[in-house]
Amino acid sequence: MNFFDSQAIILLGGLGFLFALGLTIASRIFLIKEDPKKTAVLELLPGANCGACGFAGCEAYAQFLLESDSQGFKCTVATPDAIKKISDILGKQIDVSEPKVAVIYCKGGTDCKDKFTYYGVLTCESANLVFGGNKTCKYGCLGLGDCARVCPFGAISYELYNVPVIDENKCTGCGLCVNACPKKIISLVPPKYSVHIRCNSNDTGHYVRQICKNGCIACGICVKVCPVKAIQIDDNLAKINYNKCIVCGLCVEKCPMNTIERILPKVL
Repeated sequence: MNFFDSQAIILLGGLGFLFALGLTIASRIFLIKEDPKKTAVLELLPGANCGACGFAGCEAYAQFLLESDSQGFKCTVATPDAIKKISDILGKQIDVSEPKVAVIYCKGGTDCKDKFTYYGVLTCESANLVFGGNKTCKYGCLGLGDCARVCPFGAISYELYNVPVIDENKCTGCGLCVNACPKKIISLVPPKYSVHIRCNSNDTGHYVRQICKNGCIACGICVKVCPVKAIQIDDNLAKINYNKCIVCGLCVEKCPMNTIERILPKVL
């Protein structure tokens, strides 16, 4: 190694040291101290970063909780114990809405006739752009799984062209599937409402019977057998008044189309 090589190595080493020293000093000067309350709240949030709360992730929501005077709590995944601890950290009461789970109001799937063969991109959103989808029922599930793909908790499973299945015990009620469904047939309901008329069609009963094996035909049998008059027909579709329903199950047993279904309540 000659003299010039040694000088170059020393020079580069010196520059490296100076740059490192400069970065160290700068990091100390411009250090942004993390609020310990934010750190504590963030540790109690689930870390799913699902975005269902309306924020980019759990960290953004933790910052909002610290800065906002709102008592509402938008995270549907946090446990009751975690919510209580967050309330203690923030020093304010947190109002928690009633837990909800997603229900798909359709039982059509492959039991509903197709009006044409769809060859496009296999997403509900894309299929819906082509004449409202390939199903003869314009209200029905397209069975391409957009809801399953957006669920961050693995609560929705599906087989192509069939109506997806929701695991009520995994569902957190985040609502992402509701927003993803182009047919708007998914709703969030309290788990205590366990009897559902799983159809969303307003077509006449005669037409529904021709195109779907499981659709509501507005026959009125459920209305007649309900002992508390909790069911009525509205625009060719049976609807349950959950303020009256006693979950007796008679409507489930008597429905000739198997449209009405009892879904096991979520284990809370």
